[in-house]
Amino acid sequence: MGYALRWVLAFSLFSSGCQWPFQARSPVAQSDAVHYQAISSRIEYPQLDQPIESDAIFNVQPVSLNGDLENLNYWNLSLQDVVQLGLEHSKVMRNLGTTILRTPDSATTAFDPAIRETDPRFGVQAALSAFDASFAASVFHQNNDRALNNQFFGGGTRLLLQEATVMQGQISKRSASGTEFFIRNITDYDKNNAPGNAFPGAWTSVVETEMRQPLLRGYGVEYWQTVGASETPGVYTGVLIARTQTDISQSQFEISVRDFIAELENSYWDLYYAYQDLDAKVAARDASLELWRRLDALNQLGRAGGEADKEAQAREQYFRFEEDVQNALNGKPVDGSKTYNGTSAGAFKGTVGVLTAERRVRYLTGLPINDGRMIRPSDEPLGAPVIFHWETVLEESLQHRPELRRQQWVIKQKELELIAAQKLMLPELDMVALYRWRGFGETLTNPSDGGAPQFDSAWGDLATGKFQEWQLGMELNVPLGNRRAHAGIRNAEFQLARSRQVLREQERLILHDLSNSYSEVDRAWNVLKTVKHRLQAAEDQVNAMVAAFEADQAPVNLVLEAQRRYASARSAYYSAVLDYNFAVRNVHFEKGTYLDYCGVHVSEGDWSEEAHEHAARFAPRNRYRETPPALVKPPHFISTGETPAGDQRLYMDNHPLNGVPLDLPHEKTPDGNSYEELPLPSSDPLMVPQPEAPNPGRDPGRATLHAPPATIP
Repeated sequence: MGYALRWVLAFSLFSSGCQWPFQARSPVAQSDAVHYQAISSRIEYPQLDQPIESDAIFNVQPVSLNGDLENLNYWNLSLQDVVQLGLEHSKVMRNLGTTILRTPDSATTAFDPAIRETDPRFGVQAALSAFDASFAASVFHQNNDRALNNQFFGGGTRLLLQEATVMQGQISKRSASGTEFFIRNITDYDKNNAPGNAFPGAWTSVVETEMRQPLLRGYGVEYWQTVGASETPGVYTGVLIARTQTDISQSQFEISVRDFIAELENSYWDLYYAYQDLDAKVAARDASLELWRRLDALNQLGRAGGEADKEAQAREQYFRFEEDVQNALNGKPVDGSKTYNGTSAGAFKGTVGVLTAERRVRYLTGLPINDGRMIRPSDEPLGAPVIFHWETVLEESLQHRPELRRQQWVIKQKELELIAAQKLMLPELDMVALYRWRGFGETLTNPSDGGAPQFDSAWGDLATGKFQEWQLGMELNVPLGNRRAHAGIRNAEFQLARSRQVLREQERLILHDLSNSYSEVDRAWNVLKTVKHRLQAAEDQVNAMVAAFEADQAPVNLVLEAQRRYASARSAYYSAVLDYNFAVRNVHFEKGTYLDYCGVHVSEGDWSEEAHEHAARFAPRNRYRETPPALVKPPHFISTGETPAGDQRLYMDNHPLNGVPLDLPHEKTPDGNSYEELPLPSSDPLMVPQPEAPNPGRDPGRATLHAPPATIP
C-alpha cells in the first residue's frame, strides 16, 4: 500500500510541473524561477501603431479652496456658446456618469450611423454585394501512373501514364430579380499512352453560358430586398432590411444628440444656480460677520447686549454660513441635474458647487478641464409665464418623438422580416438553361507541323462553331415538413406583435411623461410666485429685525433667525426659477421639439461629388412612368421621406385627433401679446448683486450637427 502511494505522489508532482521533493533546489535556480514568475505575471500594455494624441497632460492645477481665488480670470459664456462648443468638440456623446469608463462599447459616437451602414455583415453595402459580379479561376496539373484492371478504361492499356492539366475561368452575376448568369471557359490538356489516341496529347476548350432562373424560392425583386443572400430563417440580409437598420441607428443617434444637449443645458443652469447660491451664502456670511463683530465689540467693552452667550451664538452662525460658503464654492462629489433623473430631460437638483459645476460644463463641452479660467454663465433664466396648448402638444409628441420614429422603423423591419420568412417557405424550383461551344485540337493555339488540319488547334476549332451543345432542365428541392421555415414565420409574427405592442406602451409612457411635464409647468410657475412672496417677506423681516435690534427692541437670536430665513429664501427663489425653466424645457423635450427649441439640426454628412454625378446620371432611369407595364410590379416602399407635421398617421388610425387639423401656437402669454415678467427684489439688505432682467426666449439657429458620411477617409 505504501509503495503504491509513493508512485501516486510522484506522478502527481510530475504532472503538476513540480520538482522531485527529495531533490534540493539551488539558490540560483530559485532566483531564476522568482524572476521568471515576476516577468510572466506582470500586466502588459499594447504598443499602438498610431499613438493617440492627448492634451490631458497639459491641464493646469485645478482651482480649489486653497488656491488663488481673488485673481481668477472669468470667461462669460452664453447657453448658445456652450451648446455650440459641445457640438463642435463632441465625437462622443458625453454624459455625467461613468459609462465611457465602465462600458465604452455602449457609448454613442458620431461615427455610429456610418459604422452601422458600412457593417460588412449586415450593412447596406454588404446587402448590395450579393449583386456584384464575381470572377473565379483555377489551374490544376497532375501526373498519373496507375495500373488498371480493365483495359477498356485505359484506352487499350492496363498501365496508364498520363499528364493532365485543367484550367477554368468564370464570371458570374446575379440580377435584382434573382436570375444568375454565368459565362465560363474550361480548357484541359490530356497526354497519355493509350494506343487508341489520335494524338499523343490533345487539348479541349469549352466556352459555355448558363442561366439559372428561380421560379419559386429566390424569385423576384422583393425576395432579394428582404431575404437577401442568406437562406437561413431568422437571418435576413436584404437591402431594405439593411436600410431600416441604418435608419434605426440614425434615430438612435438623434436621441443621443438630444440627450447630450439636455446634459449641456443641465450643467449650464447648475453652474448658474451655483453662482447665485454662492452669492446668497456669501452675503449671509458677511452680514453675520458684521453682526458678530458688533457683539464682540460690546463684549470686549462689557456693555449690555454683548453677553457671552449672544456673542457665541452670532459666532456660531457665522461659521455655519462660512461652512455653507465653502461647500457652495467647491461642491461635493454628488450627482447634479442630469438626464433620466426624475424626468427624461432631467429634474433640477442644484446640489453641486461652483468649481464642481464648472468642471462639468468643461467636460461636456470638450474644453480643457483646467486652463486657469473660470466659466461664468451670461444668460438669465426665463422669468415669464408660458402656456402650452394641450392638443397641440399631444399631437406633436406623437409625431416628433424620435423614440417613436425609431420604434416605427423597428416595426417596418419586422414586417419585412415576416415577408422574408414567408418567402423562405417556398420550395426551390429553378429553371436551368445552358449553351456550350466546343473545340478540340492537338495544340491549344498553334497548329502542329504534321497534324490533321481539322484539329490543328483547340481554339481554332472552337472558333469554327462546329461543335455546339445545349441543355434545358428544371431542378426541384422540397424539404419535407419544412420545420425551420414554419418556425421562422411564427417567430417573425411574434417579433412583429411584440414590436407593435412596445410602440403602444411607448406612446402611453410618452403620454404619462408629457402629462407630468405639462402640469409641472403650472406647478413650477405658481411655486415661483409663492417663493417670490416668501423672499419678499423674508427681506422685510430681516430689515425689521435689524432695525429693531439697532433700537434695542429685538434680541439677537431673532436677527440671526431672520438672516437664516432670508438666505434660505433667496436660494429657494433661484431654485424655483430654475425649476420653472426646467419644466418649460421638459415640455419641449417630451413633445419631441427640443432640438428645434435649441436651434440644433441633425443631418447626414454631405454627399461627395461622385455621388452627385451618379445621381444626376441615373435620375432619369429612376422616374416612374405614368402607366407602367402590367407585368411590372412596383417596388416595395418602406418610406416616403420627410412628411409635414399633421399629415402622417402611421400608428394613429383610430386616434380621436386623426384628421383634425391643428394650427395652434406652441407658446403664448395670457394676453396673447407680451410676457408678464417676474422681476427679482429691488433691494437687498445682504448686499447680493442683482441679476439682469430675465430673457423670455432663446436665440434660434445655434448649431448644426452633421453625422459623418459612411465613407470616412
